[in-house]
Amino acid sequence: MRRFIFVIIILAIFATGCARGVSDKEIIIAGSTSVEPFADKWAEVYMEKYPNTVVNVQGGGSSAGIQAAESGVADIGTCSRELKPEEKDLNEIIVAYDGLAVIVHSNNNTGDLSIEQIKQIFAGQIRNWKELGGNDKVITVVTREEGSGTRGAFQELVMEKDRIFKGAIVEDSNGTVREIVANDPNAIGYISLGLVNDKVKALSLDGIIASDENIITKRYSLVRPFLFVTKNTPTGEVKNFIDFVLSQEGQGLIKEEGLIPVN
Repeated sequence: MRRFIFVIIILAIFATGCARGVSDKEIIIAGSTSVEPFADKWAEVYMEKYPNTVVNVQGGGSSAGIQAAESGVADIGTCSRELKPEEKDLNEIIVAYDGLAVIVHSNNNTGDLSIEQIKQIFAGQIRNWKELGGNDKVITVVTREEGSGTRGAFQELVMEKDRIFKGAIVEDSNGTVREIVANDPNAIGYISLGLVNDKVKALSLDGIIASDENIITKRYSLVRPFLFVTKNTPTGEVKNFIDFVLSQEGQGLIKEEGLIPVN
């Protein structure tokens, strides 16, 4: 599956390059679908500042992004989880922090759950909302696909050694997870905090709400880094782009979108 996604990334990059034509300078970014909308925003503003540079942003998932950086297919791989020990040979730059929100339908009367209850739901041990004081309805569990940085972070921070049960609906983007939960009163899922809107409700966990302040003070426990990874120390136009992302202007763009700046 990882190899298939990696091939898709290569084809997408090739197609985008052909559609845009030859540019003086091009930066290829690929990887996490969680990071992708924010990378798109950075790219848009950067290209306005430097019109002779094309920043080509593709998704594919964190694992595919790491593979693209390792192979040199992408100048920058994006990842929305901590790197694994075998991936630490890459150069990593933290570009933002993100809270992981556990979401339910906006009409769901559940407001707070413990981390242990969340774990039991996604492990398939709690199957009905009535076990949590809610309606007598079967819980629709929605998760991300294997290889997703969002799923990897959720696995590490919530599930630990337990696996997400096979009856869960598996989706390939945070946006799709949000859409399913928004349209199913019995659904539960997890997405980037920056993508929570008024169509879904983010649960508080162990009495702590998912807010910027609680993330910064580390009271809220589901926090992950958004990473840029490169094969070597960035130079030239790639370094210039990363410097822009880490600048006050670049960090201000993501703060508007719900992420926590690194500074």
